Amino acid sequence: MPYIGNELATQFQAFVTQTITGDGSTGYTLDRAVANGKELLVYINNVKQEEGSGKAYTASGTTITFSAAVASTDSCYLVYMGSAQQTVTAPAGSIVSSQFSSADLVLPKTVTIGSAGAEDTKLVFDGNAQDFHVGLDDSADSLTIGLGSTLGTTSHMVIDANGHITKPLQPAFLVKPTSAQYNVSGSDVTIVLDNEIFDQNADFNTSNYTFTAPVTGKYYLSLNLYVDQMPNDASYFEPKIVTSNRTYYGATVDNEAYDQTVSYLGLSFSLLVDMDASDTALCKFTQPNGTASADINVVTTFSGHLVC
Repeated sequence: MPYIGNELATQFQAFVTQTITGDGSTGYTLDRAVANGKELLVYINNVKQEEGSGKAYTASGTTITFSAAVASTDSCYLVYMGSAQQTVTAPAGSIVSSQFSSADLVLPKTVTIGSAGAEDTKLVFDGNAQDFHVGLDDSADSLTIGLGSTLGTTSHMVIDANGHITKPLQPAFLVKPTSAQYNVSGSDVTIVLDNEIFDQNADFNTSNYTFTAPVTGKYYLSLNLYVDQMPNDASYFEPKIVTSNRTYYGATVDNEAYDQTVSYLGLSFSLLVDMDASDTALCKFTQPNGTASADINVVTTFSGHLVC
């Protein structure tokens, strides 16, 4: 039956050899580096020498050392046999990222990033559309999770050395009126909230007094409504938080309990609401009838934040 496969070699490849000219010393330079003397066959005056410490010779790298001087009259030659079984430690800086780019890397149980120096260190997750990083801000002594490959440019979560966790882009706001809203009456009057105390992530619009949810989640909303000069001829007063999904009602005040105009009254309520991305929330006030004398005071506040 004919042979199937690659054609066999018709001759053996010769081993590499080297001749050493003795000069009365014991140390000589090899033509190629070796891990140890077991990679060599060494002959002096056609007698094979024994390798090892305390024996005829040792070798490492590009140096061979004989236990006795080799004279110029001695015939000395070497045969390189190939690599001996060994453990090799890669030189510092010799392993580059391209050697891991297509590999699944299994790390030991403990991995240390950094060398205790005053410097930032980070892991970068290189995504198709977005990159993310987890890194140590050494100057602030904080651990940061953020967007992009540069530490600190867009921080999503920051953990300080005492364990405090902040989320710089987490939706959170507190707003109030710039001036009082006078003589409010009617159904579902929008409360003018045009003064931002803070608006983290810029989700509140002071031109239409509306909060817009940037992501789907559960939001905690709170209205603290302070009303002056509430007339005694109105049936009731009712605060509301109106979202895209539903309307939430605060405590309704039945004005039959009063026999005169109320100088001031606080109407406050808070609740956890579900909102989809791009849903809106704003505050309204209803006085269905009676004298239009109620004023919404500037100490009124509307606040909210993403809970989960």
